[in-house]
Amino acid sequence: MLKAGITLKLLSKQSQNVRLLATAVGYKQALVNIPPTKLTVLDNGIRVASEDSGSATATVGLWIDAGSRYETSKNNGVAHFLEHMAFKGTSKRSQTDLELLVENMGAHLNAYTSREQTVFYAKCLANDVPVAVEILADIIQNSSLAEPEIERERGVILREMQDVESNLQEVVFDHLHATAFQGTPLGQTILGPTKNIKKISKADLQQYIKTHYQPTRIVLSGAGGVEHERLVDLASKHFSGLKNTVSDTPLLAPCRYTGSEIRVRDDSMPLAHVAIAVEGAGWTDADNIPLMVANTLIGAWDRSQGGGANNASYLARAASSANLCHSFQSFNTCYKDTGLWGIYFVAEPLQLDDMVYNIQKEWMKLCVSVTEGEVERAKNLLKTNMLLQLDGTTPVCEDIGRQMLCYNRRIPVHELDARIEAVTAKNIHEVCTKFLYDRCPVVAAVGPTEGLPDYTRIRAGMYWLRA
Repeated sequence: MLKAGITLKLLSKQSQNVRLLATAVGYKQALVNIPPTKLTVLDNGIRVASEDSGSATATVGLWIDAGSRYETSKNNGVAHFLEHMAFKGTSKRSQTDLELLVENMGAHLNAYTSREQTVFYAKCLANDVPVAVEILADIIQNSSLAEPEIERERGVILREMQDVESNLQEVVFDHLHATAFQGTPLGQTILGPTKNIKKISKADLQQYIKTHYQPTRIVLSGAGGVEHERLVDLASKHFSGLKNTVSDTPLLAPCRYTGSEIRVRDDSMPLAHVAIAVEGAGWTDADNIPLMVANTLIGAWDRSQGGGANNASYLARAASSANLCHSFQSFNTCYKDTGLWGIYFVAEPLQLDDMVYNIQKEWMKLCVSVTEGEVERAKNLLKTNMLLQLDGTTPVCEDIGRQMLCYNRRIPVHELDARIEAVTAKNIHEVCTKFLYDRCPVVAAVGPTEGLPDYTRIRAGMYWLRA
């Protein structure tokens, strides 16, 4: 009976290995079978990039290498203002005509502005891609920028600023950028200050378009039911009139990082919202992949989730068992030449000291003692999250547009998978020592912050003294 039991266990082990092997093979095949991203560059420099998955729907959009980082203190907010004005009518269509056309197609038209990019995109049926591309071409080339609409939108943006001020996570991250990159364009908010919004004129908007909406800085991206050759033909038809009117692309001024802090104390608030970070890597930096794995090792947690005590993240287990915070979320925010790597958490006043201590304890462990097993788990989770984030035509279209602007190519998923897989515990030790160990952090906090350790104590926690 004993031998039979051993045999059964061995067979079970073999079956498990076969299943794991089949899963691994299926995963690798799935990565290779992802449709390729095709790229064509038009004569005027516009890049047309697409992935054709043959689905019934599609997303097409314009990714423009222009955002609040390209603004000055005098016109900060103009990129976001221009994004709002894009849907307020063109020389060919009134705002009502534009809205009716989009609604009658059953499509969705949207836009957003970040610190380095401005995006306009449409999600529609695959058969309606030609109309969607024509609309996108119309709104960026023929916006009427009528004075009455500018005045009306000025009020809308001012109200939006009030909404953002009530979102404490947004407030903390704006403060984090303002103190980390103080005195540089990355320290500016995307919406801009109120005084700027009140005085931005039609001439300011036109000048920004003339300077930054250059064909060489625009990517037409498509995903879903999009035939690449057809998309190229549409781009040639609707964007060939765009000319590069500026001889030189505006150079990005280096954004100096400064270890520092900002605290907005308000004891009437029940919870403190805190972000602590160090300077991270830019998109093209080879250290970015190990930092992504390290970011996954720290993880995220919310007390409304179950299983905190059994979470693979040490910080999540500590937060759950010792009641350190209400929630935390690690982040790795990248820009072209720099970034912010850190953690954002929400906690009660008496929890702040212990929470910061445990965060820095985990950060130092990344530098000196993280194990291969922990790194392997984080790599698997990162790869899973990477694929989940590309589930749908819109996130794929966004991924294509962003990567074309950041890398001038789209990194194939199987290549990114291989780069993640190549990360070892030694890589994590070396990269985290480079970016974390004995570095000056940046701190932004809003709320009842009295219990937050002072900056000198936080700075002293960025290294370990070993006997």
